[in-house]
Amino acid sequence: MSSARDAVLGRVRSALGDTAVPPDVARDYRPAGAGPADVDLFCERVADYRATVHRVPSVGLGDALAAACRERGATRLAVPAEAPAEIEGVELVRDHPPLSARDLDRVGGVLTGCALGIAETGTIVLDGAGRSGRRALTLVPDYHLCVIGQEQVVASVPDAVAQLAEAAQAGRPITLVSGPSATSDIELDRVEGVHGPRTLEVFVVGP
Repeated sequence: MSSARDAVLGRVRSALGDTAVPPDVARDYRPAGAGPADVDLFCERVADYRATVHRVPSVGLGDALAAACRERGATRLAVPAEAPAEIEGVELVRDHPPLSARDLDRVGGVLTGCALGIAETGTIVLDGAGRSGRRALTLVPDYHLCVIGQEQVVASVPDAVAQLAEAAQAGRPITLVSGPSATSDIELDRVEGVHGPRTLEVFVVGP
């Protein structure tokens, strides 16, 4: 068997001839830190994905969240275990101990922060800890309110990868959110809310 294998591989090597020298790979792509973060571009790209974007000052965040909940009729929101503060007229249900999938399905929505946002792609990144909360928290409820500070917006994907190194090394799940959950069937009919929230509202907080 070994001699037959050697004979076949010998014929392959003979047919291939001399091994070609691999070409040099261009390394002129944009690395992390190559450009400033553009918050306006981030908001524009997020809105392109059919998410609702609110630009609010830090002192007005609570009022903006309360108004969004009133408009939707959401009176109970799940929040990460470390979530601070409160919202007028809304009961905040902390994910501690972890809420079951049934409990998450019964709330009016979920309110979280995030790890960062990517201006170039309009993507929100959740890192499975802290203000992002665990992954299930943002996959079960049909309505997601996400708060991101202007200082959390980075310019590009390489910038995001560099900042997420610690989460990756820790083995935490990293979720990239580009608008409400959506998919298309074979007829190319868009269906939202299949594997995540049907409605996404993003609150970009400035000074």
